[in-house]
Amino acid sequence: MEEKICFVSGAARGRGNGRSIALRLAKKGADVAVADIRYEEAKSVADEIKNLGRKAIAIRMDVSIYDEVTAGFDQIKKELGDVDILVNNAAIMTNFATISNMKKEAWTKEIAVNLTGAFYCVKQVFDTMVAKKWGRIINISSVAGTLGGYGQSSYSASKAGLIGLTKTIALEGARFGITANAVTLGIIGTDAFYDLAEKARTSIINRVPMRKEGSPEDVASMVAFLASDEAKYINGANVMLTGGLDLFVI
Repeated sequence: MEEKICFVSGAARGRGNGRSIALRLAKKGADVAVADIRYEEAKSVADEIKNLGRKAIAIRMDVSIYDEVTAGFDQIKKELGDVDILVNNAAIMTNFATISNMKKEAWTKEIAVNLTGAFYCVKQVFDTMVAKKWGRIINISSVAGTLGGYGQSSYSASKAGLIGLTKTIALEGARFGITANAVTLGIIGTDAFYDLAEKARTSIINRVPMRKEGSPEDVASMVAFLASDEAKYINGANVMLTGGLDLFVI
């Protein structure tokens, strides 16, 4: 990944998948644009990348707002160049309600951030990737998108939609050296997971056949592989990084 330019959304949280992905790509030789609504935290991640000897910038971006996305990518082009590797990691999971009780605004917000935001970012890079005849697009999905989640219709729908979007990108980009793949996550040890009560964490882990959570570093390893030329013939895949959570267990 020497001299490649990467974009990672939702990359500000200290114990988060996005930060681990951004740092791993930088260690592989890439320059990285770190995007998040938490600008100061994103700036700290960008500083970590600079300390590794790579170029990095922090972008304050709400991916659900098209004008912020276009302005952010304009800044990236000006300061780093055209994006070669796009990682759509930004997501929210704040809407817990059954279908009967779900508010329209809550549904709309999660779809806007988790799915529409990914589409907005892809729109910014696809044509330049076509022109270069090379590109990597990696979308971070969730097992909720394949199994569903009680009280999570908006989150589940957004993550399922992200898998479908990935496959369409893969089809449209295949002849231009562009690959698109989804990484579907199970239980990962991020801040959001450790913010749960211990009883809740134990209950969730007991559903995983491996009886443990994954780590943000596991996610970063998979993304780095899919972004590399070693994965050049993997396209349109939905890679399950779940510890077996999606398996049928009696």
